[in-house]
Amino acid sequence: MFLNKRFFFFFLFTSVLTYSQNQKKDSTKVTVLDEVVITGQYNPQSIKKTVHNVTVIKREQIENQAANNLADLLNFNLNLTIIPSSQTGKSTISFFGLDAQYFNILVDNIPLVSDNGLGNNIDLTQINLDDIERIEIVEGSMGVEYGANAVSGVINIITKKSSDYKWSISTFLQEETVSEEYALFDKGRHIQAFNISNNINNNWFVRLGVNRNDFAGFYNDKQGGNYYQNDGLRGFDWLPKRQISTNGLLQYQKDNFKLFYKLEYFNENLNYYDASVRANIDTQAQTSNPSATDKIYKTNRFVNNLNLRGKLRSGANYNATLSYQKQIRNLNEFNYYILTKERSNETDEIYQSSKVFFSKGSINNLVKSDFFNFQLGYETRLISGFDTQASGDVTQQDKTQKQNNYAFYGSSEIDLSEVFLLRPGLRYEYNSLFNSKLLASLSARYLMGNGFELRGNIGTSYRTPNFEELYYYFVDSNHDVRGNQDLNPENGLTLFINLKKYSSLNEATLLNTLKFSYVDVADKIDLAIVNTTPLQYQYINIDAYKLWGITTENNIKQDNWSFNLGATLQGISRITNNEINAENNFLYSFQINTSATYNLKKWQTAFTVLLKHNGKQQNYVATDIDADGNSIFTKSTTNSYSWLDASLKKSFFNNKIQATLGGRNLLDVTNVNVSNANSEGVHTTDNSALLLGYGRSYYLKILYNLNF
Repeated sequence: MFLNKRFFFFFLFTSVLTYSQNQKKDSTKVTVLDEVVITGQYNPQSIKKTVHNVTVIKREQIENQAANNLADLLNFNLNLTIIPSSQTGKSTISFFGLDAQYFNILVDNIPLVSDNGLGNNIDLTQINLDDIERIEIVEGSMGVEYGANAVSGVINIITKKSSDYKWSISTFLQEETVSEEYALFDKGRHIQAFNISNNINNNWFVRLGVNRNDFAGFYNDKQGGNYYQNDGLRGFDWLPKRQISTNGLLQYQKDNFKLFYKLEYFNENLNYYDASVRANIDTQAQTSNPSATDKIYKTNRFVNNLNLRGKLRSGANYNATLSYQKQIRNLNEFNYYILTKERSNETDEIYQSSKVFFSKGSINNLVKSDFFNFQLGYETRLISGFDTQASGDVTQQDKTQKQNNYAFYGSSEIDLSEVFLLRPGLRYEYNSLFNSKLLASLSARYLMGNGFELRGNIGTSYRTPNFEELYYYFVDSNHDVRGNQDLNPENGLTLFINLKKYSSLNEATLLNTLKFSYVDVADKIDLAIVNTTPLQYQYINIDAYKLWGITTENNIKQDNWSFNLGATLQGISRITNNEINAENNFLYSFQINTSATYNLKKWQTAFTVLLKHNGKQQNYVATDIDADGNSIFTKSTTNSYSWLDASLKKSFFNNKIQATLGGRNLLDVTNVNVSNANSEGVHTTDNSALLLGYGRSYYLKILYNLNF
């Protein structure tokens, strides 16, 4: 820990020193990045003019990493941690120490449906990146703009809606090893894609795409699905799955009006092979027919998004969105005879389901003033669904739950001067299951001169309880664990301060950033003992969560190369309010990341290296119960680990052909040890290691572009 602090303060000192040196050496020559962003803004505008701090991941970075889905891409960002599950096939994000329930994932400003919700708890491996123009990440409470579950921020995925050519056709093949495992069909990862777009005329644009991603699983020490010995080696350490993503977009624009409709269909099959094998010995015939209980999880997602925006004759800008989305996960379970490949006792049921109708509209620029602008809007979310995995026996009968949410919001932008902007905002939400909420925020931007920019945001948001917390029910002779339909939403307060410095040094452009973050979540939901004899557990509003963090990010960029170096130090306190033995001290973690890209323009070649180090992560977990029924807490430590990727991208024939050769997880991370985690308690896990990766892998991507 002492070493981590020394590293952090070294980077902090370096950033401050860079600020002062740049100001002394060349305070008059400042280059500002002219990127246009839309997330949380009234209208698309440059990053310098935005009131929120927005991090942009460009298409170039996606291509340099040969990233196929969001999990491939986000692993190297500070304050973001990818959390994969080898047995469910899902990968989610921890954002500022909070899991994927506390922030929203949007596609073109529309929250994306998941198995059991809208916008939150999204499986990142199910978000294909073929049609993505850029990704915008906003840190801090976005409750006024985006409502529930936007406590720590939002990730907005912006899709391509234009082309410089009449026709654009692209197709690619991508082959990857999974650790050292690779075969043309049975091992490794195999991706194929085809995309086509057409500028029909000056007003109409259409795009279609399809992507197939076949991940054959990670065997590691397992022997696959055809293995029939009952020694625990059947199956995979990382389950195989096949995904098919299709999408289509139609856009019309004329003068001050723009409309687009997007249709998306996603299909995933995840295969589970049971390690327990039954011999099925026929003593009379002296034969055996080994079998196992296998499962196939089938996910289908349908997305229909319609957006229109424009400008009225009065000068007012309007934006309206309608979306109908559905995601269903089916469970196909059967007795599989391994040698004969026959099935028996087959059942098929809907395992998880979410259906969503979403509508949002806003209008701004109603007054003609250089000093004052305001925005008014509404939002509607009608959600129905169930989750048998999270809810237990209660929803085995496909008991559908409904939740309707209606919101009205408003904010204003006050230009106190050419350099000082304030944006206060309020949002009122009515929820059919929970008490109404009033959310508030105040954001500010101050252009300080000499390339310095200061931004601040303080705001409130909340998280609604999930299916498991509301409806879980598991009771037998040894267990009594229940959800609680009387739970209240968790309440979040965040404070973010961001200082940027743009400057130039010779021919290079420098950007140094220093950020402070504070997150406070009250009424946090957790399992607690509600009765000691007999022992009963229930989800209740019991905990509090506090995080403070300080981050430095430093970028230097010249004509053909760029270099990034950053670090963050976080302190997290998880407080159990009514536990006598609870430990409320702040526990600290450290992250460092760096990346470099070098472009040989003459040779149409780019070389990219990315590194991220995740320091030790500590947490207090309940490992036992004292004589009075109070939990006894011990400190659990997840060991440090690092990710390293590298790639070489080469273009041929004026970018008609593109080849990318690279390696993922070059430091060969698989299992990361967790100490003092073994316990039979309800609060804890029995695992002593986390399976975070499937080892060092290599890939080759060949892409063909035809533009005319």
